[in-house]
Amino acid sequence: MDYTALVLAVTFFLLLVLNVPISFSIGIATMAAMLMSIDFTPAVTTIAQRMAGGLDSFALLAIPFFILSGMIMGRGGIAKRLINCALALIGSLPGGLALVNVVSCMLFGAISGSAVATTSAIGSFMLPEMKKQGYDENFSAAVTAAASTTGMLIPPSNILIVYAIASGGVSIAALFMAGYLPGVMVGLALMMVCFVHAKRKGYATADRLPMILVVQQVAAAIPSLFLIFLVIGGIVGGIFTATEAGAIAVVYSLILAVGVYREVKPKQLPDILLKSAETTAIVMLLIGASTAMSCML
Repeated sequence: MDYTALVLAVTFFLLLVLNVPISFSIGIATMAAMLMSIDFTPAVTTIAQRMAGGLDSFALLAIPFFILSGMIMGRGGIAKRLINCALALIGSLPGGLALVNVVSCMLFGAISGSAVATTSAIGSFMLPEMKKQGYDENFSAAVTAAASTTGMLIPPSNILIVYAIASGGVSIAALFMAGYLPGVMVGLALMMVCFVHAKRKGYATADRLPMILVVQQVAAAIPSLFLIFLVIGGIVGGIFTATEAGAIAVVYSLILAVGVYREVKPKQLPDILLKSAETTAIVMLLIGASTAMSCML
């Protein structure tokens, strides 16, 4: 009887229970299963080749580009302007700050493509403010964590890019177009939960802003929101590929953060690049290990 599949599954879930990072769990489980069939040296060589082959894709270059653009946006005041825009529009509703949190995560996820970047950028602003207004810390953290995942559905999503490559030929543009409706529906569902919870807990609401201030806050966010139309419009219109769209997103983010808003100084760019490289390495290692496991399966 061949126990290869059993070894693969048991090893993988055991490592997850032991809190081993997912990419390492996948790689170690794949190695253990492959050793059931072949010797150590060819097993290591095969896994290394499969991991390298899984990363050898031009389309995957879109991921580090979008991660970098998300990091620049988080440091460059773009997230803050999106939050102010959402606060001006819906901040006076029951649970206003929680609703603003969800909308801000949806908007930032739609222009960064990364749940990690969204959590970092929006959470750093919203969590202290929600705590200051009397919101429960666990509820605030849960809202941020849940809402940041809408960026996995709303384009440009790194997850959709990976799926298009792994599935072997699915159109990235088609996936991007298909992601809008479910992404918005998930966001609206989260907002409904926040609204009901806030009514029950009696959380404070913000004062309604004068119309002139609402218009000013929305106008200030328009340059940031334009990136959505630039990226998605270019991909769907066939003007550029998803990878080229990622590069354009980086350039546009730099122009806003450094040239227009001037909240990112040139001396800060090395640190932003380093943080982006760290996040990219985590994602790419996971993709490579998953490719090796897919081959084993």
